[in-house]
Order: sequence, then structure tokens, then C-alpha cells
Amino acid sequence: MRLQNLSRALPDGLIEPAHAIEVLCAACGYDLDPSELEADTCSDCGQTLNLQQSVAIEITTLPAAAGATM
Repeated sequence: MRLQNLSRALPDGLIEPAHAIEVLCAACGYDLDPSELEADTCSDCGQTLNLQQSVAIEITTLPAAAGATM
């Protein structure tokens, strides 16, 4: 399962960057869908369901550089 989140401005003025979260079975790497997350076992390999998550963050803005340069 891959959840795609768009960037957004928070009430305090900070920006939450765009990011994607991928959820897989840690035992076999099976791409789980939302309905399978409630199960105790992986529907592909039958192992006890342990989740592996990876997050990819997209840089939308860079802060201004500060300090001296050589």
C-alpha cells in the first residue's frame, strides 16, 4: 500500500513536505492493501504480520543559506 501525501501549510506557518509512505509485509515484501492491515497474518506468505514501512520525503523548498562562504 502506498499513501501519497501532498505538501501543506500548517497553522503555525511551517510547511509539511509532500511524502509517500509504503507499507509492506516484513517477512516477504508483499504490498499490503488497507483491508489487510487488520489481519494477524500476511495473506501472501502466511507469516505473522509485521509491517515494514518506508517513507520518501519530497523537498519542496530549501531554507536560505547563511554564514560565510570561502
